[in-house]
Amino acid sequence: MPRERPADDTVVVVAIDEQALARHGQWPWPRDRVAELVSRIAAGHPAVLGLDIFFPEPDRFSPASVAARLASRAPEVAERLRELPSNDALLGEALRKVPSVLGVAGLETLDPRFAGPPRSPPVRFLGDAQEGLRNYPGHLRNVPEIDAGAAGHGLYSVDLEDGVARRLQMIARFDAATVPSLSIEMIRVALGAPLTVAPATGGTIVLRFGDYAVPAQPDGRAYLAYGHTAPERFIPAAEVLDGRFDVSQLKGRLVLVGFTGLGLADRVGTPLGETVYGVENHAQAMEAILQGRFLRRLPAAPRLEAVALLAFGFVLFFLVPRLKAQRSAALLAGGIVVLVGAGALAFRYAGLLFDPVGPSLGAMAVFLVMQAGSLAEAQRQRQQLREQAARMAGELDAAKRIQMGLLPDPSEVLAAEKRVDVAALLEPARTVGGDFYDCFMLDDRRLFFVVADVSGKGLPASLFMASAKSILKSAALTVQGSVGGVLARAQDEIHRENPESLFVTALAGVLDLDTGELEYANAGHEPAWSHEPRGRPERLDASGGPPLCVLDTYAYPSTRRRLVPGEWLLALSDGATEAMNGAKEFFGAERLRTSLGWLGEATSAVEIIGRVRDDVRRFAAGAEPADDLTLLAIRWSGPQAPGTVSER
Repeated sequence: MPRERPADDTVVVVAIDEQALARHGQWPWPRDRVAELVSRIAAGHPAVLGLDIFFPEPDRFSPASVAARLASRAPEVAERLRELPSNDALLGEALRKVPSVLGVAGLETLDPRFAGPPRSPPVRFLGDAQEGLRNYPGHLRNVPEIDAGAAGHGLYSVDLEDGVARRLQMIARFDAATVPSLSIEMIRVALGAPLTVAPATGGTIVLRFGDYAVPAQPDGRAYLAYGHTAPERFIPAAEVLDGRFDVSQLKGRLVLVGFTGLGLADRVGTPLGETVYGVENHAQAMEAILQGRFLRRLPAAPRLEAVALLAFGFVLFFLVPRLKAQRSAALLAGGIVVLVGAGALAFRYAGLLFDPVGPSLGAMAVFLVMQAGSLAEAQRQRQQLREQAARMAGELDAAKRIQMGLLPDPSEVLAAEKRVDVAALLEPARTVGGDFYDCFMLDDRRLFFVVADVSGKGLPASLFMASAKSILKSAALTVQGSVGGVLARAQDEIHRENPESLFVTALAGVLDLDTGELEYANAGHEPAWSHEPRGRPERLDASGGPPLCVLDTYAYPSTRRRLVPGEWLLALSDGATEAMNGAKEFFGAERLRTSLGWLGEATSAVEIIGRVRDDVRRFAAGAEPADDLTLLAIRWSGPQAPGTVSER
């Protein structure tokens, strides 16, 4: 937001540039030539003329100085030269013809050539406005003959901050003297107004003269609202000296004379990133005064910025751990936008300097620390979860081994039995499941088998499954009667140990290995399949009852049929018929019938299990299983041949 240059071009600079040095000789010029330049400018009747040039030593080109060198060689010429006025006196006389201001430079050490305070205008102080002003121990000023011709004296000094002129010393003290800046003194002389320095709000001071006021820090420095450098500010000194410039254009203007020539001009950086001539720095200061465009940084501003940082940091400290990373970043970005926007608005409309960079960087540091803490906490929690998951996986793996250990291996249990071929498979949908099967001999001729499915899946179902399996086996071994009676007795026992009100579907049967007599009962379970030699697979659709524990008491009916030698049975859970593929299609009873129909006459129990398992897997094509898969195949070979003994 640079300051716009006023359209009336009130402030101009007569520049001693390369063209002037080439036409009128290198610097230093004789003071009578400088006096000629001043006189030509004065002919244009400017409001005031300020010289950004020092003349701290007598002119060595003055007639008296030249006479001293010619005294031995040309005494008559030297005598006539001594009668002429000095060049310094000519310059002082030229300065008296126009309201003019010369410069004073503050020094940190005393210069013995300039003892005593410099000339200064009367300054009126109100309150304690002068207590904090900068006090220079020494100074530089012009020789007395030149100094006496000026109507005012202004301070030249500019302190650079990191090579940039941000603040100008608008007023300073030299022991008993108080000297305003060159820009203030030129406008004050043009107005003929007194200068008053008074305290202002926020611990600052204000310099008033005529209708103008300059806000400044307690030490007398002021933040200047800079504009861009403007070549149209400059008038070549060579054109003024040669009469090619119409000096009437200078009427009523504030005219500065300074250097822009190579090797003579001091150059300073501005906050706009430009490098300008030192004399233009004073011109910009005068324009800012005329426009009232100065900036202020209140002494309380650092505390306000610290409060902003604390408030913003507290908000981040409280909210970042509670928000997702994207929202936390949005909160940080929004807060920085608010800080920068507040600083920009304060700068634009009130001329206040509020630095949002410090609070923003501090808030970013708080954000990064909080994010690092949140990430560390998240990492710790993830580590805990991984450890818990590993422990859970180990526990589930142990539970799976225990569950599988509870299920009998028919090839071991019936290893010596020649009358029947039995194989079984259980694949949980998860690590552990609720399906189970069992098979064991009730005596030397009767084989008991059961396939059951506990409601639910996972660890709870597996725990209930262990209890239900034990109760069913106990009922089968103790109940003398039908298979339906076994299920009814098991229901009574399971119901008493069922706080979660789970239920169990079960298909149980007893096969007489000598006669092939089969008695079975169904408690809401998937019907079994049978296959006679040279026949077709068919479902054993017999009447049954509800799952165990659905009703308090129920008399489960039993069904009987006689197997022929070579006939086999397949008891299964609904994990086979209700297996789904990626298209959400069920495997179904018809696909199972087709799969079983492809089995040959001499099919073993293991081949039956393997064929059904492979077909279900092929159909599912990698889709997540919906339920546990349990298969139990029994192939009755016929009664034991005469003369052989069954080993158990």
